[in-house]
Amino acid sequence: MKTFAIDEAQGTLRYHDLPGPGTPTLFIHGLGCASSCDYPGVATAPALAGHRMLLVDLLGYGFSDRPTDFAYTVEDHAQTIVALADHLSLSALNLFGHSMGGAVAIAAARLLGERVGRLVLSEPNMEPGGGFYSRKIATFSEADYVWTGHAELITASAKDGDDIWAASMLVSAPYAVHRSAMSLVEGSDPSWREQLFAMTMPRTVVFGERSLPDPDTERLPAGGVNIAIVENAGHSMAWDNPAGLALAIRHGLG
Repeated sequence: MKTFAIDEAQGTLRYHDLPGPGTPTLFIHGLGCASSCDYPGVATAPALAGHRMLLVDLLGYGFSDRPTDFAYTVEDHAQTIVALADHLSLSALNLFGHSMGGAVAIAAARLLGERVGRLVLSEPNMEPGGGFYSRKIATFSEADYVWTGHAELITASAKDGDDIWAASMLVSAPYAVHRSAMSLVEGSDPSWREQLFAMTMPRTVVFGERSLPDPDTERLPAGGVNIAIVENAGHSMAWDNPAGLALAIRHGLG
């Protein structure tokens, strides 16, 4: 892995940099996950193999540092992505983000502006209120979540068959997970949906087949956003069908 120390955050990002020609694509994972875990199989699938891919573990997750004073909001995560792009002197890049990472990718794309060639999101958070797990986490105070809630959620997830997510959560900082979940529930003004609609680069939102029906498969195209579907997959499409997700991302990258 490679490292990038962010002085402002008092922490170090760690990431895989898979070499290849053309515009690099930077992967941003979801809540409690890690790109180093979720996306090697996607980035090396036939549809994407050979292209430069940056698989980033956000602060608080995976192999990256877990600074206690960092806020872990969507906007804060987005600023670390911009800092990494600056550090790597990326004058052009594509962004992929899943779930919470989709919101981070939208916020980062807004900050990066014309440097982002294409934006691909898989079932992103776009509205205040969060998703199933972020809402559940946000019912705890941070102290209670750190003390008991995180371990309870890991145990319950493992029993429910979400063993990969449980393993990723096990190496995530509980306070990072809680603060990120609170940010997802709080949302953004303007909303991430409004920010997405205001952008002009080619944008694609990917859905798992098992997540359908979803009204956004009709609402998003009306706002100029393309849609792709991954067969035999639900929300966790990187685990359910990595080759199918790679095909969808390739479609989004044109």
